[in-house]
Amino acid sequence: MRILLLSHSFNSLTQRLFVELVEAGHNVAVEFDINDAITIEAVQIFTPDLVVAPFLKRAIPAEVWSKLPCLIVHPGPPGDRGPASLDWAILDGRREWGVTVLQATGEMDAGPVWAWRSFAMRQATKSSLYRNEVTEGAAQAVAEAVACFENGVCQPPDRSVLADIEPQWRGPVSRKDREIDWQRDDTDAVLRKIASADGTPGVRDRIGGRDLFLFNASRADLESVGAAPGEVIGRSDRMILRATRDGAVWIGHARFAEAKAIKLPAARLLADSIAHVPLIQGPCDIWYEESDGVGYLHFPLHNGAMGVKACEQLLAAFEAASQSSARVIVLMGGADFWSNGLDLNEIEAAASPADQSWANINAIDDLATRIVRATDQLVVSAMCGNAGAGGVFLARCADEVWLRRGVVLNPHYKDMGNLYGSELWTYLLPKHVGEERARAIMQRRLPMGAREAVRLGLANKIVDVDRSEFARTVAVLAREIASAPDLPELLAGKRRQREADEAAKPLSAYRTEELQRMRRNFYGFDPSYHVARYNFVHKIPKSRTPLTIARHRDRSWRTTAVVEEAAQ
Repeated sequence: MRILLLSHSFNSLTQRLFVELVEAGHNVAVEFDINDAITIEAVQIFTPDLVVAPFLKRAIPAEVWSKLPCLIVHPGPPGDRGPASLDWAILDGRREWGVTVLQATGEMDAGPVWAWRSFAMRQATKSSLYRNEVTEGAAQAVAEAVACFENGVCQPPDRSVLADIEPQWRGPVSRKDREIDWQRDDTDAVLRKIASADGTPGVRDRIGGRDLFLFNASRADLESVGAAPGEVIGRSDRMILRATRDGAVWIGHARFAEAKAIKLPAARLLADSIAHVPLIQGPCDIWYEESDGVGYLHFPLHNGAMGVKACEQLLAAFEAASQSSARVIVLMGGADFWSNGLDLNEIEAAASPADQSWANINAIDDLATRIVRATDQLVVSAMCGNAGAGGVFLARCADEVWLRRGVVLNPHYKDMGNLYGSELWTYLLPKHVGEERARAIMQRRLPMGAREAVRLGLANKIVDVDRSEFARTVAVLAREIASAPDLPELLAGKRRQREADEAAKPLSAYRTEELQRMRRNFYGFDPSYHVARYNFVHKIPKSRTPLTIARHRDRSWRTTAVVEEAAQ
């Protein structure tokens, strides 16, 4: 069946649905909803059987929904309506929420319901809830709705559940709705307000005489601080600590309320105005723990971005782990992201983005090289969250890669201004998937689900559990390896293979060749990488859908499609 994904951007939810629908055997194309004319044209070209809209910021034109079934993914339960559903759920302190698949009509979020899923609300940011519970529920609900459509049935299993639901419309969340009253709001209220705005737009506030937006907040382990609510009372190397009326919160990131301002670690952004504040230990985003012969290295870095300092700290932590008694080292990453490679915000904010890019890629390469050279332990990358670009190949540096079901990988660099990429991918990818598949993966620039990654050899195992069970299941699997009687033999084989690979072509040669190409990206005449990075950091919307996902706009695909239809 032909399915057009109509979306504001190719975000995490859209990518997950793309992967799932393609895996189910459907012919899927994507079109960014730039304006009515573009959307109408895409439908005319692709002639889909069904339109699925995972992420929109405006209504589908009537010329489309009136002639073709259009299914909207709404991040709220049946009856909920409005553009800020998840924001309100967090602000209201809801304990349960949901996601609904409904048909587009002339009234926003009011069409017939085809499927829905409910989920318990975690104390988490809007971005994390959207990336996990909403996306997982949407994937299940869309699969059910598509199956209903294919079978000619358009009613959920128990329609009586919807009969007593009173529809409720709630408009956008205003700045005032999220404004923190430091004198009255307790810690829970402060955290809810910042969590509801995480990602976009942030909570507007004022520190050191400057307006700014706050992101990435967490509770401080303090009951009473004896300071005025709202006062900055401490700082770590990344975060600032602010008093509340009943405790304190750590603020991880902030962005000045100015045009083209960049979101950065709050302590760095406000360094001049908080230099007098005591430097104390803040929450760790890199830590190591060991149990039953297994070492676990955690690095839940914000948005999976691995800047120079983070890479240096990770390298030091991995060095320490490799000197420990652990027989297996598990690279856990973070629950939301395993890694997305370069820290593009840090690079964009640097005095010389080219120099910062060069320092960053070398720092990641240092870590990648050390992981590949670790022959005294078995190394596992356990990926609970998604990964992209260099993060995928950093994970593949390990002996084994385990993916939680539903994880989406983007094993390519070219969408970032034709970036060549490093992290030893020219060694790792052909080694694990073969030369021909390696070329195909890098050229097609498409997201990849867990099942495809295992089929191709980019990953070794799917851990078929929910997010909440992932770490526990990984620990069981890792302990089995650590206690296996054949582990010494496996490690001896690993050392022999590394020696053979090194003799055939040293790792340093792969790295040098990759970095020669990267230097051109950073310092050469073609500014594509710098333009793409700028647009990404400043969230400049794309003016057209890339042909890699808008296959209906690719002339070669259209010619093939015509031939295939004529043959049928």
